[in-house]
Amino acid sequence: MKRILTVVTCFLALVLMSFAITNAEPQYKNLKVLPKNTTKKQLDSVMHHFTASLGVKCNYCHQYNAEQKSMDFVSDANEKKGTARDMMKMMQKLNKKYFHVNNVKSLTADLEISCYSCHNGKAHPAKQPPPPPPRPQTDSTRKL
Repeated sequence: MKRILTVVTCFLALVLMSFAITNAEPQYKNLKVLPKNTTKKQLDSVMHHFTASLGVKCNYCHQYNAEQKSMDFVSDANEKKGTARDMMKMMQKLNKKYFHVNNVKSLTADLEISCYSCHNGKAHPAKQPPPPPPRPQTDSTRKL
């Protein structure tokens, strides 16, 4: 009986230690386009890419929760978050169809089109090209 109790105690101790040692990444809620197994490092990288590509901050797409006094990253209350998801799906389709990127849903894919391709650091992409640069002045009165 003592031997069984010792074995069970050791087994339980090993299980508890494995939970303490495991460096499990958080499982994010409400990921609809990004893979469900996205790690913190990957999600941070994607979000930094968004903010740099659009020249915005987190509150552009995410809702602030006054009750919790923090950003509610899970909430879909801000419609721009839905727009971002639609843009990600569009980008995936373009990369797959025109640039033959087979793993478009992978966070390690080499994408040809990204948010920056259209946004260029601005919240709203330009609807027309920029004006041409000014032409150099010629000195028509100059003699050779």
